[in-house]
Amino acid sequence: MALPPFDVHPTVLLVLGVPWAEYVVAVRRHHLEHPHEDAAWRRRARLFSLGMLTLFVGASWPIHDLAERYLYFMHMTQHLLFTFVAAPLLVAGFPAWMLRRLLRPRPVFVAFRFLTRPVVALLLFNSVLLFTHWPAVVELSVRSEWAHFGLHILLVGSAFVVWWPILSPLPELPPLSPPGQMMFLFFQSLAPTIPASFLTFGSTVLYPVYATFPRIWGISPLTDQLIAGLIMKLVGGAILWVFIASIFFRWHAREEREGWDALKWQRVEREIRSELAKR
Repeated sequence: MALPPFDVHPTVLLVLGVPWAEYVVAVRRHHLEHPHEDAAWRRRARLFSLGMLTLFVGASWPIHDLAERYLYFMHMTQHLLFTFVAAPLLVAGFPAWMLRRLLRPRPVFVAFRFLTRPVVALLLFNSVLLFTHWPAVVELSVRSEWAHFGLHILLVGSAFVVWWPILSPLPELPPLSPPGQMMFLFFQSLAPTIPASFLTFGSTVLYPVYATFPRIWGISPLTDQLIAGLIMKLVGGAILWVFIASIFFRWHAREEREGWDALKWQRVEREIRSELAKR
């Protein structure tokens, strides 16, 4: 069997299609009412739409079916699409005016501001990452469709938070400075090393439920686990390092244009010390 039987997931169309349609309608209406407010609204809309499309691809046939009934490395691929591809696209795709509306209630704004602090965001995202890859939780997710859905919401939400210090479009909660962004992503690139090592070098099957599934493409449970660990470490790490390189070269180009500013670097140092003090 090359692929599992084709299966339509109408709940995925509903859950993703409705908010995407509401976003498109709201953005177009806002642009008509305020045509000169956001010159980059088309670019943001494309990024958001790509993020929603990525969520749809990861949550639909064949990735969803392979992840839930056959291969753990497809489960890992699914999570990587949600957290390292879809989430940054969604953050970059939100216009500031829409975020202000969503965060208008004061308690919501205060809670979101706390969750998007760099240290808090790192701890939250990686705690969720470890939790969702705990063997008992993985088994629950493949046994229960509702548990699977809830874990995906938790994963995407925590990923949205962790990408905020890098891509925030909201001046009230701005992104880190370029050096701060690179340091933040460097620490994030180290975080998955431990779980990835268990998957890559483990000599026993960590997720017994996947050993009970039909084998596909001749991949054994241990090989499946090995591939999952390599995807987590190498592919996830590569994505983060592409971001780090992009931030560095953009920062370098801007410094070349504007010239070196010692006071600016002092502000960067104060920002890093402030974030460390919050710990």
